[in-house]
Amino acid sequence: MLGGPRALGAAVAGTSDDDAKASTPVATTNDLKNGMVLNLEGQLWSVVEFQHVKPGKGPAFVRTKLKNVTSGKTVDKTFNAGTKVETSNVDKRTMQYLYNDGTDFVFMDPDTYDQIPVAPEVVGDAAKYMLENQEAVVARHDGNVLFVELPASVVLEITYTEPGLQGDRSTGGTKPATLETGAEISVPLFLEQGTKVKVDTRDGSYLGRVN
Repeated sequence: MLGGPRALGAAVAGTSDDDAKASTPVATTNDLKNGMVLNLEGQLWSVVEFQHVKPGKGPAFVRTKLKNVTSGKTVDKTFNAGTKVETSNVDKRTMQYLYNDGTDFVFMDPDTYDQIPVAPEVVGDAAKYMLENQEAVVARHDGNVLFVELPASVVLEITYTEPGLQGDRSTGGTKPATLETGAEISVPLFLEQGTKVKVDTRDGSYLGRVN
């Protein structure tokens, strides 16, 4: 009986490895890269940050920050070095944002001209910084759109803000400004309506004026 279960275990392990290679991509925590998507307990998580740690005592480990690709929630998770993790193939493709049809945001694949409607909850905060005809990365898994990713920064025009005052450059104060997409950000006091500014799409922060 002792040999049976052990042999069975070895066979199952061998089969699962073969199956994993054939159907489910498997990596170890030593292979982690930013942007890699992990399948943890049936949920997809994108690697935002990772750090290999080798303490003076005890085994090495990997400290990670993971982002849930559907909800956007971020968590910190620590893995033992070399731990096997299941990865998922996510198809990321640059597409062109066409328009909002009143419900969904419609994107077009420039290669096939296929138009794909994406729900507002999937687009999320990216909608604040998207203009028609702008390019964005659309990520899909098993045909479902997971998320829409904009460039790290975009250039948008201020359509409304209170008039600036001369001498405001030195105070370091800010004021609200409405962008052409309808989003509101904080900008330096001296900026005027009609100014084009560079905006961080991750948190909506002002990065600078664009001449």
